Amino acid sequence: MSCSKYMLVRQVLLFFQEFIIGFILILRTYALYGRSRCLLTWMVIIGFALAGGTTAGTFGHFESNITILPGVGCYETYTTETAVRLGLAWVAVFVFDLLIFVLTVYRICKTRGLLRLSLVTKRNAIDIIFHDGAMYFGAMALINIPNILTYYSGSVTVRGCLGTFTICMSVTLISRLMLNLHKSIDTDTFSTPTRDDDYSLDVLTTRVNLQSAISSHHW
Repeated sequence: MSCSKYMLVRQVLLFFQEFIIGFILILRTYALYGRSRCLLTWMVIIGFALAGGTTAGTFGHFESNITILPGVGCYETYTTETAVRLGLAWVAVFVFDLLIFVLTVYRICKTRGLLRLSLVTKRNAIDIIFHDGAMYFGAMALINIPNILTYYSGSVTVRGCLGTFTICMSVTLISRLMLNLHKSIDTDTFSTPTRDDDYSLDVLTTRVNLQSAISSHHW
């Protein structure tokens, strides 16, 4: 595979990884707001708008130089104009993460009050979602902001050098975030066996009752 094809495949994989991460974040926020379809509609619209800008910046026609470095492999450098366009894609990712974080904090403040916010106490699903969401946003902000700065203020050799690291950390953190939610929920999760008539097998279904957890914290 040539370097140009390799870079194209890499960009496509990065885009789909970020798409899956955004989908998971939307699902968590949708559940947190009691399956509000109005909110879901707006999140999807905003998500697709940001994804459209990301796609245009990532896959549009731009100039770059691809070289093969000994011991490294294919390495791509960007012109200033190209770096600005690619940087906008990561800005869109940061804006989406910020939107999800604001929605999460707003919902927690509305249901529990500002004075009862805590990053330490994790008593139920609401505490876990707020704690993990805040940690995820904080970690990604610390990682993504330097990544964005490489596109706008870095030299030619460092532009975009943190892109792969940023997406890998995002995938790792969102996976850990979901696993922690699944592991930590106790009283708010219950499983019921159901019968699959086509195959005569018992199927275990799990449902998380977030609404009851939210209601229990109303003043």
